[in-house]
Amino acid sequence: MRTFALAGNPNSGKTTLFNGLTGSTAHVGNWPGVTVDKKEGTYKAGEEKVNIVDLPGIYSLSPYTPEEVIARNFILDEKPDGIINIVDATNLERNLYLTTQILEMDVPVIIALNMMDEVEKRGDKINVKDLEKKIGVPVVSICALKNKGIKELMERAISMPKQRKGHTVVTGTLGSAIQKAEKFYEEKEVSSPTFHAMKLLENDELEAEPKDAAALLAEITADYGEDLEAVIADERYKYISANFSVAKVKKEDSAVLTKSDKIDKVLTHRIWSIPIFLVILFVIFHLTFSEDLLYLSYAGLPALDDLDLSDGLATFVGLFYDGAVFSPGVILTNILTLICDYITEGVSALIGVCGGAAWVDSLVCDAILGGIFAVLGFLPQILFLFLGFSILEDTGYMARVAFILDRIFRRFGLSGRAFMPMIMGFGCSLPAMINTRTLADEKERTATIRVIPFFSCGAKLPILTAMSGAIFEVFGVGNVDLITYSMYLIGIIVAICAVILMRNTTMKGATPPFIMELPAYHAPGFKNLMIHLWDKCKHFVKKAFTIIFASTVIIWFLQSFSWKWEFLLEETEEFGMVNLRTDESILGSIGMLIQPIFTPLGFGSQLGTEFGWVFAVAAITGLVAKENVIATFGALAAVVAKQYIDWEADETAAAVAMVEGMGDNINIPAILAFIVFNMTTIPCFAACATAKAELPKGKFKWTVLFWVVTSYTASCMVYTIGSWWWTLFIWLVVWAAIIAGIVLNNKGKLEGIKFWKKNKDDVQA
Repeated sequence: MRTFALAGNPNSGKTTLFNGLTGSTAHVGNWPGVTVDKKEGTYKAGEEKVNIVDLPGIYSLSPYTPEEVIARNFILDEKPDGIINIVDATNLERNLYLTTQILEMDVPVIIALNMMDEVEKRGDKINVKDLEKKIGVPVVSICALKNKGIKELMERAISMPKQRKGHTVVTGTLGSAIQKAEKFYEEKEVSSPTFHAMKLLENDELEAEPKDAAALLAEITADYGEDLEAVIADERYKYISANFSVAKVKKEDSAVLTKSDKIDKVLTHRIWSIPIFLVILFVIFHLTFSEDLLYLSYAGLPALDDLDLSDGLATFVGLFYDGAVFSPGVILTNILTLICDYITEGVSALIGVCGGAAWVDSLVCDAILGGIFAVLGFLPQILFLFLGFSILEDTGYMARVAFILDRIFRRFGLSGRAFMPMIMGFGCSLPAMINTRTLADEKERTATIRVIPFFSCGAKLPILTAMSGAIFEVFGVGNVDLITYSMYLIGIIVAICAVILMRNTTMKGATPPFIMELPAYHAPGFKNLMIHLWDKCKHFVKKAFTIIFASTVIIWFLQSFSWKWEFLLEETEEFGMVNLRTDESILGSIGMLIQPIFTPLGFGSQLGTEFGWVFAVAAITGLVAKENVIATFGALAAVVAKQYIDWEADETAAAVAMVEGMGDNINIPAILAFIVFNMTTIPCFAACATAKAELPKGKFKWTVLFWVVTSYTASCMVYTIGSWWWTLFIWLVVWAAIIAGIVLNNKGKLEGIKFWKKNKDDVQA
């Protein structure tokens, strides 16, 4: 089976084309650097199957970034049967710079001229046949987003000759030097001699072999000067302008601002860009979590309790309305929760019919199904929130966010490129951490990996929603969407402050340059959005029925037995099988042992009730998978909280049961501190494994310590300031002292360096 590699600039539509060719569930994003490592799939629509490899988005084949090295090494070492070079037709001249480098390799090449529909919308024209004649390789016009031209592209790719000799467009004054270098590599029998000759003249750091290559470079630079790389780059662009760019005919009034330019005048405004971004985020959260999306009581319509409806009709109406119309996210959650309730009741009835013991019903319905459904109940809201972020990515807006943040935070040692993987953390920390490979500076990369978990992933959403719902239900304060939105903002603020602190102390270094082209705005593709959501749904459900399933069984077991292996569950007339001696259980004793650790955070020893330790246990089980926090509540609410509360298995009832069971021993700041701790502490085991693999050797243990200290400090601040407002001034004094120490330390180091340079000779003597 033949192999073709997809190569192109970021935002050229390369990954979209890959999905169209292979049907892969690879993530499609609309900002640079989404594709970090190669992805593979199979094209099956033609007469023969073809292996497609999606390479990282790159601007050149020079080793400036890790992704450029990945793409270059694959082409040179793996020797694919051909390269499909995808080119953004709306930015033809810049995209063809990479093409001129690919043409220097001894590999068949075909150019996929993408986004031709955008070119036509602008009133411009590109003569594809003219361009193909000038470049000397096949050129096919496509629209990857709409699946247009893909069949013709693959037909021509498959019919390409299997051999091709590379050539360079750079001639002129460097012609004889290039020929000399080419001859050198040909005599050494090196493949793609033209490509290696050009890289040698550019003083490419990866051209260290053969050993006598350095001597040849020294000889050439003696004749032509040292800055050959700049000369070659200039020659490439001159050739592109003179030969390739003439194939594009622009509309006469092309100086008029495009639609994207007009939108950017607002969305990337120097003052209003950040407020607009925050408003957009709030709208997404409001549509996902709000239970009062649209008030109808003002129009004279009564609340649900005031309507004279049958039980079945009341249940149906209650999915959508209760004096106010619920948001789409809440409606979908209500529907799924109702289905889960019916399943649980059906399974319980089946166990009873089959003569199953009461403890079996407790294990299956209360522990296993209760824990899993407590988490699965949030799946619609997770997917709806993800849909909102995916739309922002695919429209091109997230690229603007990176640009906005780079402009603001560069003065603090952060680049916009570092914020891309951070924003990806809203989806999942694993690909976000892998995406940090696009960061060239090791210190910036380490700092970014450490704060990615603070951007709450989908697994943390049940914690946020359930605990926010508990605050609203028990204390009647605020609303779920506003509280959840605020917690997300706190995570972002903690991340930014932590990075600034690291970049001015242990991770201090120069801020790398950030070059990014803002893609044109366009409507997101429905197929790409659905592929993305299906991938997220599949991952979440798989985790629910593996890790969470195992965790709830273990939790039930530890809660049901004492250290003497005495079975503690007892049959009660009102609540069925419950544990009336929670303090004697294995889990209870462990929870009470670790409970004092969390006292400064508000959910420790001061809870003081028989099962206050549940909060401490939930925080620990969340280290395996964050979904376990609410799964723990779901499993224990049935066997613990039933003694005190009439518990029902809906999406927030487990959390409400636990909070109500605390009585006056817990307050809102303690619940918020619990949320913040779980948002910022050590992430799930899978994320930890990824962080360990991506971090430099010896940095992981310090990263774990960083997560623990940060989460403990942030949670303590939330609890103490929320409970006693005057402690704000104490914290301000503490942080002022820390900042002053950092400034003085940095100033001292700077003065020491100046002193050393000034008195180096005297000191050495």
